[in-house]
Amino acid sequence: MKLSILILCTGNSCRSQMAEGFLKSFDSELTVFSAGTKPSLEVHPKAVQVMSEVGIDISNGKPESVDKYLLMSFDYVITVCGNAKETCPVFVGSVKEQLHIGFDDPADAVGTEEEITNEFRKIRDEIKQDFWKWYCSIK
Repeated sequence: MKLSILILCTGNSCRSQMAEGFLKSFDSELTVFSAGTKPSLEVHPKAVQVMSEVGIDISNGKPESVDKYLLMSFDYVITVCGNAKETCPVFVGSVKEQLHIGFDDPADAVGTEEEITNEFRKIRDEIKQDFWKWYCSIK
């Protein structure tokens, strides 16, 4: 079953990029994109680092605007924004099912270099676990 999935957040630099990487690693038959309402200039280097630790390369990712995808149809649009100060984007294009699987933004982490990296690892692991659960539920 060939499914098309769009993962949305605000900056498209951390959570949505990691979720896209995991979904592609789960099933090469999935068509997966990620985008943001206010795309950052680059994928966060710590997101690239912690994903490479689990064998997934997202270094070629590029934050993109959700506007690029408005004329496309998707089976699923999944928002991943988490904390209350964020406004979750709403996809106004053609989609069969919208859902929310939220995570805190690791880019907001403060502390030592090690503490920040560990926050990225924690969010990475949560994304993997929650998206694996969701993926198994639709297969």
